[in-house]
Amino acid sequence: MKANISFISLGCDKNLVDSEVMLGLTKRAGFNIVPDESEADIIVINTCCFIKDALEESIETIIETAKYKEDRCKGIIIAGCLGQRYEKDIFEEMPEVDAVIGTTAYEDIVEVAERVLNGEKQIKDIKSIDFVNDDEKSELRVLSSVGYSANLKIAEGCNNHCTYCVIPKLRGKYRSRKMDSLVREAKMLAENGVKELILVAQDVALYGTDLYGENKLHELLENLCKIEGIEWIRLLYCYPEHLTDKTIEVMAREEKICKYIDMPLQHTVDSVLKKMGRRSTKAMIRELVAKLRKAMPDIAIRTTIIAGFPQETEEDINELIDFIGEMKFDRLGVFSYSEEEGTPAAKMDGQIDLEVREERRNRILESQKFISAEKCQAMVGKVVKVLVDGKIPEENIYCGRCYKDAPDIDGMVFIKSDYELLSGDFVDVIITEASDYDLIGESYYGDESAE
Repeated sequence: MKANISFISLGCDKNLVDSEVMLGLTKRAGFNIVPDESEADIIVINTCCFIKDALEESIETIIETAKYKEDRCKGIIIAGCLGQRYEKDIFEEMPEVDAVIGTTAYEDIVEVAERVLNGEKQIKDIKSIDFVNDDEKSELRVLSSVGYSANLKIAEGCNNHCTYCVIPKLRGKYRSRKMDSLVREAKMLAENGVKELILVAQDVALYGTDLYGENKLHELLENLCKIEGIEWIRLLYCYPEHLTDKTIEVMAREEKICKYIDMPLQHTVDSVLKKMGRRSTKAMIRELVAKLRKAMPDIAIRTTIIAGFPQETEEDINELIDFIGEMKFDRLGVFSYSEEEGTPAAKMDGQIDLEVREERRNRILESQKFISAEKCQAMVGKVVKVLVDGKIPEENIYCGRCYKDAPDIDGMVFIKSDYELLSGDFVDVIITEASDYDLIGESYYGDESAE
């Protein structure tokens, strides 16, 4: 048996998939995967630095992990965005780091880990950000989270070049994975007990345009729906500009596809959208939301907003809040604008004070709270299909998610049941109460089918 290796995955779920591929590669090479960093000979930290808070979390994690080098740990390997972004300075600024793997070099984890074990220091494995990884290696991934829900990363990189974002500089241009490989991976996940498949990429809606010359998301969805064992398919990170009528038609037609979509709008005022480098407009967003709701009247639409972008005015914020009130999004997250080094937005005049950004963020969240409460209240009396996530023993109540809830970012359904429920089971629940963001219900034994 080779050395013990431990993984810490920070940031987005796309990063988590990369970590799971590294887990699979090291396991196949004979490394012993351990969850406890104190027992590891090698610790791999897959980092994020998308915004300032993520960068600070990555740095703090590296510093905290370095304490294990006083005992058993022989080396710390930094993978992901932080190493890619600061590869020139990282060894000087953080001498506790022994190796750096860039965003497209994670498949070299076994070789780098072995070099660290052999005593090498300051190893740097940085490839072109447009490097195309081996799809077959992605199929070797080992799930690190619950076994019944998994992300399927369908593409790498981004072509959108929003003025506030560093992702294209760290992850390269948009590169779709081959459809047959994705289907094989999804089948492998299903064979291992996965029931909920969550499609992720920097822009899921753009899938296939680079590889096949046309948008193929609808075709990918049709193929994934044929896989036995998969019961829910969920779409995250769909830019509105690239969502096609064919995709909407398939979403509406296929029962396995959750009537749920995450569309990161970031703003809804045309002048701000233009400064952000976004190609959408308020009119286009309004039209798309209407189209989605016409095709799927019960669809849950989630979005994210950036508050305090440079030159944003009070009038802009008021217009944005009015539009949110008009659209009544089911789920809405808000970030305060983060001034990122190397982005066009960071060089713009009219940077807004941090306190003002936070105040605007809080106003948007407060306006959405009433919408969310109204949406939750409308679910009372309905029977919904819920995926059980676990139990709160001290309260003797189970928790889970309905089709409206993506893991970790949306609300929960709390379930009272007279019989034992197992994590990963689907159960029909009649909703009896609602809070601002969560639902409460009871196991349902009626003859009616769940909605």
